[in-house]
Amino acid sequence: MKKERVIEIVSEKMKLVRTEKGYSQDKMAEVIGLSKKTLVQIEKGRTQASWTSAVAVCALFRDSEVLHSVLGSDPLEIIETIAHDGLDRRKAKTMGGHVWWREVEKSGRFRLQQNYISQHYRIVDEEDYRWFSSFYKGDTTERFRELTKGE
Repeated sequence: MKKERVIEIVSEKMKLVRTEKGYSQDKMAEVIGLSKKTLVQIEKGRTQASWTSAVAVCALFRDSEVLHSVLGSDPLEIIETIAHDGLDRRKAKTMGGHVWWREVEKSGRFRLQQNYISQHYRIVDEEDYRWFSSFYKGDTTERFRELTKGE
């Protein structure tokens, strides 16, 4: 998934995210840091959100069921993976991938998973902490081999 696709998805779903939270257009615009006029233009499909606005929506509404359903799992993980062109560090604990993830491979204490919706890959440990995340299968597989070497 690329930045442009996330912007498109968030723009299309912004009104649903707003109504899910119970916010007026004025409140939503204030929270995201947009003018109400710009928010209305986005909600009507006349323009798209900027990358900064899309990131703000994903960060500020990361528990949104709407965002989870269209991006798959944690919206902020998708944003971080795109922004940093992959993640390679032990990160916050995940939910383990029981809903949005398919297990590609398991070795020792690590699992390589792929998101059903965004199609990105990640490596999680037995405690469900994310160690690596990327949209590139080759990079993820290589890191998985490094982590599982000798296990």
